[in-house]
Formats: sequence, C-alpha cells, structure tokens
Amino acid sequence: MAGCCAVLAGFLFEYDTPRIVLIRSRKVGLMNRAVQLLILAYVIGWVFVWEKGYQETDSVVSSVTIKAKGVAVTNTSELGFRIWDVADYVMLQAQEENSIFIMTNMILTMNQTQGVCPEIPGKTTVCQSDANCIAGSAGTHSNGVATGRCVPFNRTTKTCEVAAWCPLENDTYVPKPAFLKAAENFTLLVKNNIWYPKFNFSKRNILPTVNTSYLKSCIYNAKTDPFCPIFRLGKIVASAGHSFQDMAVQGGIMGIQIKWDCNLDRTAAFCLPRYSFRRLDNRDTEHNVSPGYNFRFAKYYNDPAGIEHRTLIKAYGIRFDVMVFGKAGKFDIIPTMINVGSGLALLGVATVLCDIIVLYCMKKRYYYREKKYKYVDDYEQNLCGEANR
Repeated sequence: MAGCCAVLAGFLFEYDTPRIVLIRSRKVGLMNRAVQLLILAYVIGWVFVWEKGYQETDSVVSSVTIKAKGVAVTNTSELGFRIWDVADYVMLQAQEENSIFIMTNMILTMNQTQGVCPEIPGKTTVCQSDANCIAGSAGTHSNGVATGRCVPFNRTTKTCEVAAWCPLENDTYVPKPAFLKAAENFTLLVKNNIWYPKFNFSKRNILPTVNTSYLKSCIYNAKTDPFCPIFRLGKIVASAGHSFQDMAVQGGIMGIQIKWDCNLDRTAAFCLPRYSFRRLDNRDTEHNVSPGYNFRFAKYYNDPAGIEHRTLIKAYGIRFDVMVFGKAGKFDIIPTMINVGSGLALLGVATVLCDIIVLYCMKKRYYYREKKYKYVDDYEQNLCGEANR
C-alpha cells in the first residue's frame, strides 16, 4: 500500500524537464548522424522528390467515346455469303458508359414463330407420359409454358411440350472457331478528354501534334507509336497475355486503362496518356463455370401472310471497358510548409532512439543515467527544514 502511495505521490508531485548532456562517444555520435541522414533522405528523396510533397494535387475528371471499324466476310449454310460491318457486330444492347461490345461469335435460331413444340431435353423436361408434364408450369430455365402434353423430341426421346417461339434455340454447342474470327483485325478509336478542375487544366489523348492523315494510318504500338489512340483488337488481348481466337469463342471483358499523371509545374506538352491492358472477367481454369460474355436479342419481321417471325441471336463477344485514372500536381506553399514542418519534427526521432540505446542498452547505461537525470527536492521544503534546525 505504501509503495502504491509513493508511486501516486511521485506521479502527482514530481515534474521532469529536459536536460542537455553532451556525450563524447563515437558509437552514439555516428548512430545519431546516421539516423538523421536517413530521415533527411526520406524527407528530401521520398516526400519532396518522389511524392512531390510540395505540390497541391487533384483527381482527373474524364469522358470517353469509342468508335469501331472493320469489315469481315462469312459463308455458312444458314446465312450464305455475307459481309459484316460495324452496324452488324457492334451491339447497342450491351453498350454501357465508357465501353463498347464487339460480337465475335453467335448461335442463330432462324424463322421462329409463336406456337407449340417439344422442349429441349434436360433433367426436368424428359418425360414418359403426359402425367410427367404439368400444364402451365414454366421453370427458370424453360423456353416456354408447358401445355401438359408429352411429345416426341426425336426418335428415342420424349419431352414436355411448351408454348413458345418455335423452333427452340439449342445452345448446347458453341461454334468453334469463332464465327467472326476476323474481328482480330478490327480497330477501336478511343477519344478521351480529361479535366483537372482545381487547376482548370484540360487535355485529350488525341494530341495537338496529330493530324487527320496520321490518325487514319497509325496503330498503337507501345514501343514505336505509344500515343496513337487507335487499337487493334487482337493486339489489345495479346498485350493482356491472352489469345484473341480463344477469347472470341465465348467472349469476355477487356479493360483499356488510360493513366494521366501530370506535373503541371512543367509545360502541358509533358502531360501525356499512358495505356495498359488487362482482362477483367474471371478465367480460373479450375473453376470455370459460366465463362465468357454473351446475351440474346432478336430481329422481328412479318412474312407475306402477315405472320410474325423472328431470328433469335445469342451473341458472344468482347466488351471493352475504358478506365481513366490519374492525378495532377502543382506547387503550393501550404503543403510545402506542412511537409517541411513534418520533416523537422521527424528529426527528433534520432534523439529519442539514441536516448533509448544510451540509457537502456549500453554497458555504461547507469553512468549515463546519472548524468542525464538530476533529482532536485522542493526548495521551500529545504528552507523549512533548515529553519527548524
């Protein structure tokens, strides 16, 4: 109990103030200077030179437009000889902000009409009699509404009949190689405008030195032409480490990354876009369930008798997402002074570290403690004690 009271009294009634002690020791002196040099190197090299701590920064505001070009030719039993241009393979149904969808493969179901037909064989659609089919039922994966009848699908199999667009789509087998394998040579023109509102600075990726004739002939190449805004689809996928022909079969999602890091203390000509490419959809070979990217759409028409028909298309393709990021910096006195003050405060770390080593780790630590700390009693109490004597 007495010990606790002594500790509490010491905490309440004692005051410590720094005392400067000059220690002539090569080890301690060199360690102190080494720590100070490391702190200065961090403040000057990392904070000011690398991170540009003397600058005020701002994040980019961006807009993107994308235009595709290219022509392909196919010759199949279903469609015959056919030319495919931009209006055929650029799907507006899949368009999103800052992205474009290029169809590379498809499953066609032609001349569908409203009627009844046997369901595609599956775990829940194969039947032996009408008792196996429930009229009016429509499962999540069914192609229509069941009529309640069990009808032949082929010579060996019976399935439940459905009211639907007939004949039904059969997407069991995806065409391989891809239907539009020539899309590898299609190109994308990416137009990107950026703005840094804090500095009222704007620029676009089509640089001021670019003219119309150059834009019609250039193709992006990281080594020979890194600022051309026209990209060949096959090169985009290859730059991400994948095969375009493999990706074209079931589709996927590609990211075109544009990085703008601008030092506005220099001229605007040094603020340039940097392009990189990455595949965004999951391609885990061990767990590759529901791979790729696809959706369905239909084209409707009426025959001479006025009966409505449609062609159902399950489109596989590659969606290209353009992602813009970056920051700009410009000299400002406020962050400069803040970082200078922080650097000066960090220099105190050297003193603290040296004190810990000198007072707790060295062999002569008790000797140094005696020199470091001096205990002084209350002056008034000393006077009263002398008076009583």
